[in-house]
Amino acid sequence: MTSVLIVDDQPLQRLGFRMLLESTPDTDVVGEASHGGEAVRRAAELRPDVILMDVRMPGMDGIEATRRVVASGGRSRVLILTTFDLDEYAYAALRAGASGFLLKDAHPEELLAGIRSVAAGDAVIAPALTRRLLDTYARHLPRDPSGTARPMDDPRLHALTEREYEIFVAIGEGWSNSEIAGRLVVAESTVKTHVGRVLSKVGVRDRVQAVILAYDLGVVSPNPPD
Repeated sequence: MTSVLIVDDQPLQRLGFRMLLESTPDTDVVGEASHGGEAVRRAAELRPDVILMDVRMPGMDGIEATRRVVASGGRSRVLILTTFDLDEYAYAALRAGASGFLLKDAHPEELLAGIRSVAAGDAVIAPALTRRLLDTYARHLPRDPSGTARPMDDPRLHALTEREYEIFVAIGEGWSNSEIAGRLVVAESTVKTHVGRVLSKVGVRDRVQAVILAYDLGVVSPNPPD
């Protein structure tokens, strides 16, 4: 059973999500919140597996609420709900520690699958879309003033083996597990094991955060604009 906290400033939107989730046997709606501040408080109180977080809300928005929930070190994972697939707010929420995002008009089965994936520790966003999102908003990423990235100076990468570093770069470039397996000529199950170790060693919660870290460290660079 996956426990869910619904956060949205629109009562009808919350009701719609609740009706869907309560009709599903493996999800349990443990509470609702109408703004970010309430979401942070209820997350600490209820400790849900997944928080469905709207971005644009009065008062504390979903980005700041996500940042605070993640910083608390609790078990809850945040799934952002947004209107546009390349919404800058969604990008900022991923940077704040969200485990992914879905469009508000996603099909019910997509939302349910997303909740299950986030609860299981996966990121809900296709790797290629993660890359596209970050390329679009790469101007927001911190850069070395000298213009010369020295990623291996970062201690988080020192623990990676040569093969794990290859996997980390591939994740940052937006490759799926099956694509990495074909690229490195190994079994997909082997790649999955490597990915888990990489995420653990560099200290990120999921694949999306690994892509962001790869950008931050200069391991991969934004694609040039078309």
